[in-house]
Amino acid sequence: MDEINVTMDSEVREEAPVVEAAPAESMEDYKTELNASMRQIKQGDIVEGTVIGVSESEVTVDLQYYAEGIILPQDYSGDPKFSIKEDVKVGDPVQAKVIRLDDGHGNIQLSRKAAADELAWADFKRAMDEKKVVDVKVSEAVKGGVVTYLNGIRAFIPASKLSTEYVEDLSTYVGQVVPAYIIQAEKEARKLVLSVRDVLRDRKAAEKAEMVSNLKVGLITEGTVQTLQSYGAFVSLGKGIDGLVHISQISGGKRLKHPSEVLSVGDTVKVKVIAVKDGKISLSMKGLEEGAGKEKEAVPVEEEKVVIPKSEKLTTSLGDLLKGIKLD
Repeated sequence: MDEINVTMDSEVREEAPVVEAAPAESMEDYKTELNASMRQIKQGDIVEGTVIGVSESEVTVDLQYYAEGIILPQDYSGDPKFSIKEDVKVGDPVQAKVIRLDDGHGNIQLSRKAAADELAWADFKRAMDEKKVVDVKVSEAVKGGVVTYLNGIRAFIPASKLSTEYVEDLSTYVGQVVPAYIIQAEKEARKLVLSVRDVLRDRKAAEKAEMVSNLKVGLITEGTVQTLQSYGAFVSLGKGIDGLVHISQISGGKRLKHPSEVLSVGDTVKVKVIAVKDGKISLSMKGLEEGAGKEKEAVPVEEEKVVIPKSEKLTTSLGDLLKGIKLD
């Protein structure tokens, strides 16, 4: 009997399933959950999250917290043309202010508009100080200018700051995306003013400076006399580039008391670039005047070659060389 019992016990042990030991879990495996459980969100906090749901009535935000955040459409943006279905996408990052810790359904009620308002003015001041260009879409035309929204906050662009030229119909800008500087940001007065004109002027100046820097001394070109001053004539070279022909560089034939003695506004003249310094161009007309100063086509000078036969000797005397030359 003892033998039988031993055999049976042995068979039972062989058929028993082998259970592998589970790998030891570390604190790192629960890092996200631990951080969420230890984190404390209070009313008034500005929190960051990710949009995980969008419906007609609300935006659901993952806060990496035990409760999700809910933002109602009226609390998402101050832009009257805002559309929750068109302007919000799953995966969008979002910053929002905690309005209530429980909206009655176990969610945290948030306001992106309130957070944007609180954070935006500091950003506006920084952008204004740094002259940062912001791209904005014109929302509507109103008396004296147009309205746009920057980070959900209403901004105004005066008609005089909309273009470098006079704008007849402000409504033509509605729907356009324009580059602008922030030129006034007053949080208390909620006054946000932008300028497109200043951006356009700076870009034009930069373009002009680049073109001027590419001008080479010695370049000969044509220009149009724009203005006459007692000290010289300003000549337009095109593309907004002007240069000065000093009165001493206008004529090489005579001393002038005033440029108007030989030039008139609107004259087309040939000029030579003689200096480019600090964005200023100095020009000269000396030697380039019509008639006396026309450039002639370069004619290659051919050297006269004298071939002396190898068999001949150079026996010419000095008397032979001077023969036939009359001396006065």
